[in-house]
This record gives sequence, structure tokens and C-alpha cells, in this order.
Amino acid sequence: MSSFSTPAIILRRIDFGDYDLIVNFFTLKEGKLSVIAKSAKKSTKRFSGVLELFSLLEVVWSVGRRKGLPVLLEATLKQPFPGIRSNITKTAYASYWAELIDEWMEDNQKQVQLYHLFKYVLEELDLDGRSEEELSVLFQIRFMATAGLDPNLKRCSICRLETDKMGKATVGFDLAKGGLVCQACVSTALCKISLSMGTIKQLLWIAGGDLARAARVRFAPQTLRESLELLEAFVPYHLGKEPRSLAFLRQIRG
Repeated sequence: MSSFSTPAIILRRIDFGDYDLIVNFFTLKEGKLSVIAKSAKKSTKRFSGVLELFSLLEVVWSVGRRKGLPVLLEATLKQPFPGIRSNITKTAYASYWAELIDEWMEDNQKQVQLYHLFKYVLEELDLDGRSEEELSVLFQIRFMATAGLDPNLKRCSICRLETDKMGKATVGFDLAKGGLVCQACVSTALCKISLSMGTIKQLLWIAGGDLARAARVRFAPQTLRESLELLEAFVPYHLGKEPRSLAFLRQIRG
């Protein structure tokens, strides 16, 4: 039996039998990792108060010779993020981000940039460093870029005309085509979403490059509204399902 350790953030917990938990971690070294935490619900000492959603831990697990889930051996709490779990709106946003990662990632595929992005938005959410909406735009656009599914905001998805040559204050966006559609091509597309040029430029700015620089961007109310409308439609469409946490988030926002 071999044991391994890594920093990890809890994405999901699932009851398993009377006493055990299956926990999905997003780890720095191994990507997504599903483990079984034996007697986690029964013992008052073993993992007591540690295995809470979104918590940042240092975990140790073992892999045996037989097939089956790795077994969680130790979990040391590093950052509990109490400000998230004590606020229902923050919990809703964190749950949405966690579900996106959990649904998209395959097990044991290392994603260091995405790990640091998730850790960053959780830290900012916990400390009120940015608004929930701004953090969600930042997370979603960079998450989709990591997944290779980022929206095409640089040119028309049909004729390939560059965005800065479109000469319009607002541009239509077709979810099925995955990007912008210029005025000349709009009759051949289904554009239920429109974006101002200011929103397009801001999304392009925060989609790539240095995270610290992208995180300093501030959104005007219109840009924030348009960005959330786009991403909360685009992300589920191209992941192939609408996360349950997104419906809850929309209900909370009203």
C-alpha cells in the first residue's frame, strides 16, 4: 500500500453506507480525486469538523493493490472559509463553481492553473475582496478557457470578420456557434444575447494572461449584467447540462 499527500479543496461529499463518506477533492498535485473517508460520520475524532465543502486541506490518502477508491488517511484543515458557508449567497456561488469543476474534470488529470483560480476566487469570496458577481465572471471565463471551450469574442463566428471592424455598439452572440455574429451574418444565426463592445473587450482582457492583473478589473453595471447573462447561458450549453447549483443560485439572486 502506497500513500500520497497534496493540498486539496473539497468539491462534493456523498454519504456511503451508515458511517462512510465519498469525498471529491480538487487537488493541486493530482487534479480531481475521489476517496472514501471511512467512519467519517461515526467517529467524533476522525475528520471531525474538517470535511466541509470548499475547505482547503492537506490530505493524505492510500492506494492498495485491490481495485477500489483510495482511502483517506489524514486531513488537516488549512483554510476553512467560514465567511462562505455562513452566507447563503456566497455558498450558492461557491457551489456553482465547484459543480462546474466536478462535472468537467476527469479523475487524476492535473490542472494547476485551474486549482489556483478556484483557490483565489474562494479566498476573495470569503474575505469580501470582490463582489460575488465579479468573481463569478472571472472564474467562468477563465474556467472555459482552461477547458478549451472559451467563447469566440475576437471575430464573427460565420464570416470571421474581426470584432473591432464590425462598427457596431452591440454585437449578437449565438450559443450554438459559440461566438459573436456580425450584422451582415446575423440573419443566418440565432442571437438571443447581445454584448456591448465594452463588455467584449473586458471579457477578452480577463480571459487570459496573468490572474493577478485580470483580477484587478472592475466592471460597470451594464458590463457585469451582460457578462453574467452570457456566461451563465454559455457555460451550461457547452458543458452539455445545466448545473443544479445554477438554478439554486438564480433563485437566491431573485
